[in-house]
Amino acid sequence: MDLSSINPILLIASIMVSATPILLAAIGEMVVEKSGVLNLGVEGMMITGAVVGFAVAVNSTSPAAGFLAAAVASALLSLAFGVLTQFLLSNQVATGLGLTLVGLGMSSLIGKPYEGIKSPTLPKLDIPVLSDIPVLGRMLFSHDLMVYLSLVLVACVWAFLKYTRAGLILRAVGESHDSAHALGYKVVRIRLLAILFGGACAGLGGAYLSLVRVPQWTEGMTAGAGWIALAIVVFASWRAGRVAIGAYLFGGVTVLQLNLQAAGADVPVALLSASPYLVTIIVLVIISALGAHGAPASLGRPFHASS
Repeated sequence: MDLSSINPILLIASIMVSATPILLAAIGEMVVEKSGVLNLGVEGMMITGAVVGFAVAVNSTSPAAGFLAAAVASALLSLAFGVLTQFLLSNQVATGLGLTLVGLGMSSLIGKPYEGIKSPTLPKLDIPVLSDIPVLGRMLFSHDLMVYLSLVLVACVWAFLKYTRAGLILRAVGESHDSAHALGYKVVRIRLLAILFGGACAGLGGAYLSLVRVPQWTEGMTAGAGWIALAIVVFASWRAGRVAIGAYLFGGVTVLQLNLQAAGADVPVALLSASPYLVTIIVLVIISALGAHGAPASLGRPFHASS
């Protein structure tokens, strides 16, 4: 095994790119679950964002338009979930799984004409002064805009939930929708907004896969990223900071195992390929056990104003 072929600067830079789609999807899902809704359709929304973003970016030659279209398309898909679960009171688990199947099927249909085509991608955004710092500049401050936006989004979600009145109301709805309703808060409206936000974030994560990380369309290219995002939210105890740690841990192990394969590591390829999933879950279980915080009390429970 030749470890000298692994460049630590490129390795860390690749980790930031690899973690971004899962981070976007996971932080959106965390907000949804904080409102008391369990949406298992993250995988379907991500793949929908990936294909719609790719198609729009190719046809418009604008990756920004692709990201915008991906967010809108996935938000609309999540709106269907919201209508079914919040107005028609359908089972959230079954509806979320159905959403994933719809997204996978629809992406296969839409993406067929785009196979083998390369998409326009986001340019790298070198942050003035910081990107000129030796070693650190290339590792941390020479990425595309979405990498920075994903980190800003995590900070904003954390501050929103912790310090704002709207965040407090959202958490109250997730903990006890009956009490929130009794206080006059519009539970269904608040949950729909959270669902739309989660859908848009999942769409951005999917579009990042097809427009930046690859950048091309391949059927089933999310490869379980949506399920990992769901697992990260649970094992991160619904905390924004821990969600970021989980996403970067998964991205880090993913990139590292690819580098080890390229370096000729004497480890079975199947074990290396499974290592991101195994390591992420093991570490997050340990983190969760050290400071366990329960799920929102109303998570997955249907609400109706007349009940």
